[in-house]
Amino acid sequence: MIKSFRLRFGKAPSVGPETINCTPVTVFVGPNNSGKSKVLQELHRFCQSGATSSTDVILDNLEFEKFSGDEAEKRIAALTLRPGPTEEVYPEHMLIGRRGNRVQIRREDFLSALTDPNSEQRIFCYYYLAMHTILLDGGSRFNLAGPIGAGDLKAPPQSSFQALFQDDSRRAEWRRMVHQAFGVYPVIDPTELGSLRLRLSAVPPPSPSTERGLHEEAVAFHRAAQSGDFASDGIKAFAGIMTEVTAGDPSVLLIDEPEAFLHPGVAFMLGRDISRATVGSEKRLFASTHSPNFVMGCVQSGAPITLIRLTYRQGVPTARVLASTDILRLMRNPLLRSTSVLTGLFHENVVVTESDADRAFYQEINERLLRDYPDQGIPNCLFLNAQNKQTVPTIIRPLRELGIATAGIVDIDVVKDGGTTWATTMQGAFLPELEGQAIAHLRTAAKAKFDATGRDMKRDGGIALLAGTDREAVENLFRRLAEYGLFVVPGGELESWLKSLGATGYGPKWLVEMFERMGEDPGNSSYVRAGANDVWSFIRSIQKWFADPNRRGIPT
Repeated sequence: MIKSFRLRFGKAPSVGPETINCTPVTVFVGPNNSGKSKVLQELHRFCQSGATSSTDVILDNLEFEKFSGDEAEKRIAALTLRPGPTEEVYPEHMLIGRRGNRVQIRREDFLSALTDPNSEQRIFCYYYLAMHTILLDGGSRFNLAGPIGAGDLKAPPQSSFQALFQDDSRRAEWRRMVHQAFGVYPVIDPTELGSLRLRLSAVPPPSPSTERGLHEEAVAFHRAAQSGDFASDGIKAFAGIMTEVTAGDPSVLLIDEPEAFLHPGVAFMLGRDISRATVGSEKRLFASTHSPNFVMGCVQSGAPITLIRLTYRQGVPTARVLASTDILRLMRNPLLRSTSVLTGLFHENVVVTESDADRAFYQEINERLLRDYPDQGIPNCLFLNAQNKQTVPTIIRPLRELGIATAGIVDIDVVKDGGTTWATTMQGAFLPELEGQAIAHLRTAAKAKFDATGRDMKRDGGIALLAGTDREAVENLFRRLAEYGLFVVPGGELESWLKSLGATGYGPKWLVEMFERMGEDPGNSSYVRAGANDVWSFIRSIQKWFADPNRRGIPT
């Protein structure tokens, strides 16, 4: 149905607009206010009207697949309606409609639009695609699973819930998926004459006739089931979405935040099940989400998927297409799974540290900076921890490959290890190869200078162990690494910060004592607020790298 769509921008300010070939499933991810919900609204409007609006800022155009002549005739036949007793059909026109919609169009124009939709986009969208497109936002999904009027069972269903009631096999599949997610059996109750209502049963209906009937056994079965009015928001939302997926049969289904009201495990199931429903069909599913669990459900469904990460910062929008194979590769790495690296898709910025103690400390420092000086902290930032300095680039590199601004914080002993370890660190920061060779020589010289002091560079003062031109050269080295988003602790290690507070020990012990001395109540006079120097200045330098639209180290 939709062959491709073109956005108004690309993956970087210097790159042209992105044209994306449409797969059965397209998922938009990104930070808050990046345009995920907006792009669904623009897609929905285009599918209804065949044109963009003056308020559109993301979508530029859609390209559609053509129907063959025979297929177009089948589509026309499926939509053709008989005129009512008082309806008058104009000469050379026909009456078409679906789910309560009734419009007239010249048959010749309709056939032309179906066989050449890109030349007749307005007609194709208004008279055909609009009838096969649905947008599910936060509220509309609750109403899809009833209660609703039963309608005329002799006529075509006018709603997805009516269609579900009339189709035993689709209803069985719908019930299976809801039961798998919540452990209850959804059933459709027709015993309140004239309406169809959702009920939740502890046991499945013994037969379709029991669920759909009005006889004594059917009434007793539905009486024993719980009314859907008392179901949780999660069950209602999930059942509503699956009603549309299994029985609504839309060609274009757009879902905004499908994970809303759902437990993470259920969000995974939803992503998997609705993606699988597109396989072997012409359906196109578009979803915007904040849930890594939903994304993983989509990725692991086996359906062809396109992931698009949107960002919008300082008036500059970007769109980067992420291959589902790249996301799957991330999740196959045990380290990346354990650090919830996929959550980085939904943040503007990510900082990776050597350990969990480092992560907790730098995150707290950043939060205090944001509280006291909002323009100096790192906004919308996710802090992740590796296992050591060697695994920091293991996390940084794949995130940057996905277009996510990711900085690393390492202790000063990063200069100790040469060879493959140093090369891996430089590759993770995406330093140019030629420059990496020069910096490798400087690293060797810096290590020799630290060794010559006879002191431990990490524990005994860091860069303060050097003086004069030696110190200047090492500072230049660290400054160059910082340009590529790799920040070296100048004092040596985590415990070198805020010495004036007198925290002792190392690792978690130091962290607990440091947090006690920093205080937790901003209203208390002893509470440590953001300052001008020390670790505060260090985090500010990282913030400046994030804020630079021309930052180095992010591949395009």
